[in-house]
Amino acid sequence: MLRIIETDADVAEGAAWLAAHEPRFAAVLPELQPLPLRRRPDGFGQLLNAIMGQQVSTASAAAINTRLEDAGLTEEANVAVASEDALRACGLSRQKIRYAGELARAGIDYDALRTADSATVIKTLTAVPGIGAWTAEIYAMFSLGHADVFAPGDLALQIAVQHLFELEDRPKEKDLRKRAQDWSPWRSVAARLLFTYYRTIKGREGIGT
Repeated sequence: MLRIIETDADVAEGAAWLAAHEPRFAAVLPELQPLPLRRRPDGFGQLLNAIMGQQVSTASAAAINTRLEDAGLTEEANVAVASEDALRACGLSRQKIRYAGELARAGIDYDALRTADSATVIKTLTAVPGIGAWTAEIYAMFSLGHADVFAPGDLALQIAVQHLFELEDRPKEKDLRKRAQDWSPWRSVAARLLFTYYRTIKGREGIGT
């Protein structure tokens, strides 16, 4: 059964399970509570924002998204027929113009994704040029609320695990994916815990990404 995280109570339930099954989570959880819900909208606009945020600063991505909104280019149908000049005027590179068009013409059934399992969501999204595993996993985690998905390619999660589990080296994506299996069926809550832990140690020790 697909478990969806919808409320703070769901996050708290997952956190309690993780603390009971992993002593290192139990040790740091009191200083991290309450873990954030971090639910986001779903749909075309959210994925378009994610693509616009790739390889640019947060400020640059925000500026591009504002221009797209002002130009009426955040709707799937509008982006599908937009000219390259119109998208370029909003600050999109040639590659992102292509990715935006591919996403708009992909014909994704976003309503169907809301009830699809994580593997189906990730397979569907990563079939679109410009959307990799990380973007698809984060979408499943925070836009769809899947309780048991993880994003092992995320640098912050890798650093948090290295620090919390006192590993000599930062775990590679493959190794972290295997380790995270122990946190099923609440891997998304484990990610929330680790993201929060990362921000805590970053502020305390000046750790950067």
